Amino acid sequence: MARLAELANEISSKNAGNFFLTFDVVFDDPEAYRRVKQAKVLTPERVASIFRMPLEDVLHVVEFDQGHAFKIAVRRARPSGSIGETDVFGAQQYAPLLDVEVP
Repeated sequence: MARLAELANEISSKNAGNFFLTFDVVFDDPEAYRRVKQAKVLTPERVASIFRMPLEDVLHVVEFDQGHAFKIAVRRARPSGSIGETDVFGAQQYAPLLDVEVP
């Protein structure tokens, strides 16, 4: 087993407007990308589980083979900048992805 953080070159998150977040998981090594893709650890169902959100809040999980990357789009629990929201730019939301185990 390996952690996603050990295989990916970049794992990041950011706002996609006030109501959505995007996550990028990018690999320098094509074999590491294929390993993660084949393990199916970044499916919509798994993303919902990782972030403890309803499945319908996971809008897209795109496998971008040419770029050896995954692009994930989700609904934010709270709009950016609203009362109780703790990360206006969405830049710190990727942390749960770091420890995803990949066989």
